[in-house]
Amino acid sequence: MTAGHNPGPGGWPLWHMARRRLLLVPALAGVLTACLMGPVPVARADDARSQQWYLDAMQAEKMWKVSTGKGIKVAVVDTGVDSTTDSLRGQVLPGIDATGLPGEATDDYAGHGTTIAEYIVGTGRNGGLQGLAPGAKVIPVRAVLDGFKEWEKTTKRSSDAIRAAADTDAQILNLSFAGMPFADTAEAVEYALSKGKLVFAGVGNDRKGDNLPSYPAGYPGVVGVAASDKEGEVGEFSQSGDYVDLSAPGVDIPVWCDEKLQSYCTDSGGTSMATAIASASAALIWSKHPDWTANQVLRVLVDTAGRKDGKKDVASRYIGYGAVRPRIHLLEGEGDPGDPDKNPIEAVELDASPPASPSPEGNDAKSGDKAGNDRVEKASSEAAAEESDNDLWIYLGAGAAAAVVAVGAFVLVRRTRRT
Repeated sequence: MTAGHNPGPGGWPLWHMARRRLLLVPALAGVLTACLMGPVPVARADDARSQQWYLDAMQAEKMWKVSTGKGIKVAVVDTGVDSTTDSLRGQVLPGIDATGLPGEATDDYAGHGTTIAEYIVGTGRNGGLQGLAPGAKVIPVRAVLDGFKEWEKTTKRSSDAIRAAADTDAQILNLSFAGMPFADTAEAVEYALSKGKLVFAGVGNDRKGDNLPSYPAGYPGVVGVAASDKEGEVGEFSQSGDYVDLSAPGVDIPVWCDEKLQSYCTDSGGTSMATAIASASAALIWSKHPDWTANQVLRVLVDTAGRKDGKKDVASRYIGYGAVRPRIHLLEGEGDPGDPDKNPIEAVELDASPPASPSPEGNDAKSGDKAGNDRVEKASSEAAAEESDNDLWIYLGAGAAAAVVAVGAFVLVRRTRRT
């Protein structure tokens, strides 16, 4: 699988495939691109936690009194996961190397997989990254992503890594990469879904470029995750389309700078990190309800996601059903798990209407939270059709969104999911 991410080094092109059908393409080598924005290497390891702005906003400390993700395993299909970092010590289970190259699952050749794992299960020890589900465990599955200089020497594909992850006892698969579609990869994803796995993937970072559908997020059944910033706005790089299902924080957050794992970089992020936070959110909910199916966990995430008033069942091309808010279920008891055998995202309408003009709001009298409003993307050729909500209230608390939204025409049909 060839992948694309832009901006950032590499600039691999994205290839298009309608999500409802399978496109056969030449059997190129199995390279994927991490959904990571270009980092700025100025952060020390001892202040990484202070830059994770979303933890307080999502009320992580309160949620951990109810659930930490204990009992849940997340397969991180990535560049490998270094289990020796302060934040990951004791958090990483034996893994699988699916690259066919020297090394093992705990040899991270880029630092990306270690970052993703820390965002999910990191303990924050000694100033490291604090995971949203520190009670969960990670199973590393090393795959070939862009940046691995020896990738041309192997015929291993992402499908091998996804199948290997599906065969573990992990309930959740985290795929923080984007690329082009291949038949065998689509089949591997379908195999994982058939085994009851909940699969998350980044939607890609090329909205200012071609903004073509990214895979595996574009495959039926995979939860495509977009990235938002501390103001609640969708990241200008975060791709849009009918494969966006949820959004999560993924802008201006720290990452490991490189494979040396000597320091964190600031002002970074991407849909990779947003995907990790979505996976961790699912782990928190699934830990509280271990008998639920993947469909039920996903349905609660969808049902409690932050959306615009009156459009709860309408997916946005930019934020999907809204921002993940596990606290709404864990702390407030909301969210209906519904039918355990029915995928919650099926053949629904997609909101393609232009956004309303921003309507500044004051603080909500009841909650004291900052009110949300729709915003207009200022520097985009897609401004006339952009869906870009200010959802800070989504993370801080419900009851503060009072923006008036123009009634839009629901002109696009969202794809049918397969479970």
